[in-house]
Amino acid sequence: MIIIDQNISLELVEKSLLGSMLHENYLITDSQVKAEHFTTQVHQTIFNTMQQLANTGKSIDYITLLSSREPLELGGANYVADLKNYANTTKFDQYADIAMANWREQTKQQILAQAQAENWSIQDIQTNLDNLSDTGATVNTSIKADLMLAADRPYEPCSVKKGITTGLDDLDKMTNGFQDGELFILAARPSMGKTDTLDHFAINAGLKGHLPIIISLEMKRETLIDRLIAAVGSINRLNMRDPYTTMSDEQKAKWTQAIGILNTTNIQIDDRPAMTVPQIRASARKLIKQNPDKKPIIFIDYLQIIRGNNPRDNQTQIIGQISWDLKQMAREFNCPVVCLSQLNRSVEQRQDKRPIMSDIRDSGNIEQDADVIAFLYRDEYYSKESEAKNQLEIILAKHRNGPTGTVTAAYVKETGRLLNIDWGAAR
Repeated sequence: MIIIDQNISLELVEKSLLGSMLHENYLITDSQVKAEHFTTQVHQTIFNTMQQLANTGKSIDYITLLSSREPLELGGANYVADLKNYANTTKFDQYADIAMANWREQTKQQILAQAQAENWSIQDIQTNLDNLSDTGATVNTSIKADLMLAADRPYEPCSVKKGITTGLDDLDKMTNGFQDGELFILAARPSMGKTDTLDHFAINAGLKGHLPIIISLEMKRETLIDRLIAAVGSINRLNMRDPYTTMSDEQKAKWTQAIGILNTTNIQIDDRPAMTVPQIRASARKLIKQNPDKKPIIFIDYLQIIRGNNPRDNQTQIIGQISWDLKQMAREFNCPVVCLSQLNRSVEQRQDKRPIMSDIRDSGNIEQDADVIAFLYRDEYYSKESEAKNQLEIILAKHRNGPTGTVTAAYVKETGRLLNIDWGAAR
């Protein structure tokens, strides 16, 4: 038994991978795991059998596996049945990395031993070692086909790729909506309306037929749902505590209508606390697989309370790794990832309290990894004499593929609702 670290053996890693695949069949084809990454013939045979069943469109379970091979080839009926006890889909990616890293190390040792025995040239050794980083995916590196497609662009009407709408016209004009593969950081001090803005984005994405996935690390599911109902129904949140006694018949009718509207949005909420990025990725992957006909958009509340993978790192290192992982997740799922972030207290010490990039708490690599960084600011929070009543500034401080600047939305704090500024006062 090969020991990977103090707590995990390679045998258990491989059992967990196979058990997770039995539990969630889509992992068989959606991951980069191959038969050669398993160290035993039994595990390779089990995986190959799973792949054969998956390629023919059949479900993979205890019965179909044992019906496809002689039980002894799979380690026996009890061995196959026991695999599900090791399933851990939230750590699947981590365990897959361990298995592939072990395969690369073993293969490297074999290459070096063969090179020494056969007196290979340095160039041959380097070529073989470089091939280890190739997971088998075919990568098209030539730009010839792309240039052919680009040749006619000056002579054809331009078609701008629209992303998932933000629900705010002025913000959509600047960003073209939330774009696939991009990480959007939305940062603000407390009481600026971060969660309400996230809810607004999720509701509008859902109403347009997309799949909003909310990872709520701070707020419980029930509280978040109440806020969604209040925003859609324009219901004062004070009435949400005891709607039976505090709401009029007219308000109760709004409540029912709001629930009907929310029911069409297909919003998904995972409110487990202290999640890691691999857990968030596993949760999102499962939901995306369950809704293959909908474009996903992932919302996370909020960045600083995502749990890091290495407790020995300091907070800046942890946040830097998390921001990089979130960007990779956006690229992997080819969907927007919108993540809330806290700002440090330095904002409060300045006369102009509009946030700037350096105000992001534990910034790490956030400024580098994010495609868009936006700040929220409400002038009336700091000044009772402010003329900007019920207004929320959304300050685009970084926009990798577009302009920066400020847009203003109407914000009704009592209901948590955001509206276009030109008609917000009427609502």
